[in-house]
Amino acid sequence: MTHKTEKFRFTGSNGQKLDGRLERPIDGQIRAVALFAHCFTCTKSSHGATRIAAALADSGIATLRFDFTGLGGSEGDFADSGFSANVQDLVAAADALRDHGPEFASSSAPQLLVGHSLGGAAVIAAAEFIPEVRAVATVGAPHMVDHVLEQLGTQLAEVESKGEAVVKLGGRDFHVTDHFVNQMRGQPQSERLAKLTQPLLILHAPDDAIVPFSEAEAIYADAAQPKSLVTLGNADHLLTRDGAAQNVAAQIAHWADGYLDAAPPIENDLDAGLVHLASIGNTFTQLVQTPDHQWLADEPRSFGGDNLGPTPYDLLLSSLGACTAMTLQMYAARKKWPLTHVEVTLEHSREHKADCEDCNNTQNRVDIIDRVIVIEGDLDADQRKRLLEIADKCPVHKTLTNKVEINTLQG
Repeated sequence: MTHKTEKFRFTGSNGQKLDGRLERPIDGQIRAVALFAHCFTCTKSSHGATRIAAALADSGIATLRFDFTGLGGSEGDFADSGFSANVQDLVAAADALRDHGPEFASSSAPQLLVGHSLGGAAVIAAAEFIPEVRAVATVGAPHMVDHVLEQLGTQLAEVESKGEAVVKLGGRDFHVTDHFVNQMRGQPQSERLAKLTQPLLILHAPDDAIVPFSEAEAIYADAAQPKSLVTLGNADHLLTRDGAAQNVAAQIAHWADGYLDAAPPIENDLDAGLVHLASIGNTFTQLVQTPDHQWLADEPRSFGGDNLGPTPYDLLLSSLGACTAMTLQMYAARKKWPLTHVEVTLEHSREHKADCEDCNNTQNRVDIIDRVIVIEGDLDADQRKRLLEIADKCPVHKTLTNKVEINTLQG
């Protein structure tokens, strides 16, 4: 995880306080801002909302997920809400983000709208009211808004005849009025799709048991170009299957690359060959920077860290592993040998060695690195043997096995 979660409360369209969470990259390198709309009667804490927002943040897209009026931690009465109110809430959320401050990439206002199920229909309707939006993505969304009324079943007739009823949805009781039902009907989604100027990504599972795939096909048919329809192979409607929500977020982030601002360049004055680390957060997390790259290092939670990045020894082993693989590939290329794939697995340990003459500790412990190399390709036995010998000649291997002097200076 390379993101952090912040509370984000703002005023909705009717003056009520809406409760949200802003997921943002922990290192501050924000390339764009997204606004996420959750599914019908869900909340910002639903499986899909939390995982999609987190995965988008990990890709550099700060994402706000919030509870619609009358749901979760937001104020208001669910019975007084409805589709139009959801759209107004999204516009209010965009306004709040726009006013949030200049610390985001090019603008705090959302450039990407993502909606799940009924939230997908809501972001299509809200897009025209948020001028900064450059791309819209829907997940398991219905074509027509009133499709959601099918979830009311036989209780829909009771609402229509009595004007209101307590309806059980997803195991919870909701007070539903005819005002709510009427808001779901007569929504001009076909017209909205036809005049949608932003690129549209439609993601839908072929075996979605709540919103059939035919709804996605209808959205695609009505939408103006540019548009894309992607089938989700291993996904249920609520994205609860392992990896489904993360896969959705990865596809959205990759698709949006062509429409969002590029990631801001890393700004530092490091010269080539220098590595700089700085503590961030409240525990052990370190921001590691080179002239062109940056990443996090940390300790696992079992050691008191936040587990936001690899440990120092993970980084040490990865340096040796990367150098090993690269050296083999360069050597094979120079020899024109048919090496097609290299895998390196490493493990570090400390072992007691009774007759250790070179140990620099009183416990006579020696550091051991076990390295397993898998070499693939149409290579003969002599070539494979030579490549394993070459592995010991990679520069990092030589550095680790050489006498190393570390000079510590005060900056």
